[in-house]
Amino acid sequence: MNKKEIVIGVAVGLIANTLGTLLYILLFSEFGITETLRAAVQQGHMGSLLALGAILNLVAFFGFLRIKRDQRAKGVLIATLLTAMVILYYKVF
Repeated sequence: MNKKEIVIGVAVGLIANTLGTLLYILLFSEFGITETLRAAVQQGHMGSLLALGAILNLVAFFGFLRIKRDQRAKGVLIATLLTAMVILYYKVF
């Protein structure tokens, strides 16, 4: 049961990050999603987009802590660390 809760937290964290990134693109970009993602990759801003999308992970993390789902919050933290690794990859390479 412990691992299942962590996996649920990781899934929620990855989904929250994806939704946050898409929400940011829809609210602040004058282009469509695919055009914005292409331009971000070409101009080297993909890491920044992912970092802005990770803000929704804060909501998920503290929400799980508030309802006493510590293992799920741990999974969201793991998803955030995975996102940080991807951001580091985009910034270095």
